[in-house]
Amino acid sequence: MQRTNQIIQISNISEFKSNLLKWAQQFKTAVWLDSNNYHQKHSNFDAVLAVDSFSEINSTSKNAFKKLKEYQTKTNDFIFGYLGYDLKNDVENLQSNNFDGLHFPDLFFFQPKKIFFIKENTVEIKYLKTLSSEIEKDLKEISHPESNNQKQATTNPIKIKLRIHKDEYFQKINSVLNHIHRGDIYEASFCQEFYCKNSTINPLEIYQNLNKISKPPFATFLKLEDKYLLSASPERYLKKEGNTVISQPIKGTEKRATSEKEDFKLILALEKNEKERAENIMIVDLVRNDLSRSAIKGSVNVDELCKVYTFEQVHQLISTISCKVKPTIHPVDIIKDTFPMGSMTGAPKISAMKIIEELEETKRGLYSGAVGYFTPNGDFDFNVIIRSILYNASKKYVSYSVGGAITAKSIPEKEYEECLLKAKAMKQVLLNTK
Repeated sequence: MQRTNQIIQISNISEFKSNLLKWAQQFKTAVWLDSNNYHQKHSNFDAVLAVDSFSEINSTSKNAFKKLKEYQTKTNDFIFGYLGYDLKNDVENLQSNNFDGLHFPDLFFFQPKKIFFIKENTVEIKYLKTLSSEIEKDLKEISHPESNNQKQATTNPIKIKLRIHKDEYFQKINSVLNHIHRGDIYEASFCQEFYCKNSTINPLEIYQNLNKISKPPFATFLKLEDKYLLSASPERYLKKEGNTVISQPIKGTEKRATSEKEDFKLILALEKNEKERAENIMIVDLVRNDLSRSAIKGSVNVDELCKVYTFEQVHQLISTISCKVKPTIHPVDIIKDTFPMGSMTGAPKISAMKIIEELEETKRGLYSGAVGYFTPNGDFDFNVIIRSILYNASKKYVSYSVGGAITAKSIPEKEYEECLLKAKAMKQVLLNTK
């Protein structure tokens, strides 16, 4: 499918980005990815908007990767979308029987009619050839956002409930620890859901507030008709550029301090924290193993091990693992070989996923899946869907989940505190509190 390319320079890029996202609300399908100028050496652009579906794929987990492979090959264009966590059932003999209040498809990708790539003050516009005459008209509309900003009130007060209460959470963590002590697993990423029923929110406003306080490198606003993902993710799952593939798992969390001096102490403490490093290193081993399935033999390499990265609310330990792949390998196969990401499952992966399914109360769905895009030449980039609010407007159901890695050294009370720390920004924007 041919596209018209137009490049423009924008003097006030932050205003343009804000207007562009408001303009996008008129479409049934939209994906906005924003790095918030968090300059990572692996970034290709600062932000991208893809809107208006020309073609799409929407699937349950059954044969999902096969369908995606066929769709990506046939389309041979940019496609944007997501992989839900429950695609695990397509990769292994697993099931998802927990409660689902959101009802997102397990997999969704679309070929956008209109794409805007933003890098510094340059905007590259890629429209399907047949729509090239609409570029100027759309740019005029984007510069006057008040005409297309649909207002939708957030109902207050929003009442946030826990799917797993504190005492039950401790019981479940102790069950995970029993599995670890028995040698069934070394580590499991156990998650819990916070939710609101009969609640109406303004998704754009909530996303903007969440993004403002978090400023993450993998922020996402995704709209799929009446369903929304509002994500402040700090984590990259997998990126392919040419014959290089990288994964950047996060494991290890420390709060931020108010003073620079105290903050520096916390960074040093996190760097040396044996428990947090062990969590990260176990997942690095798992990722190396996953990547080796697709990689050219001997090419898997740990580029960074347990490096501290600082975000608005937390410090995190991030590792970077890379490998080389043959040009003949299909990009969807690389994803299938590594999905779901080790940082959200545990080790060994299949045993951990079975235990997670047994102990968690909620179907994960989009949470701990991945959102991103494929390019026409088979490159891709996907984040990990964490620190995210999910919203089904028709069902008036709002949800956010948080979790942590449970290892032999985990203390249930400390794990609970870490969950609350990760949930803080989502809770703050939903309750509109400081």
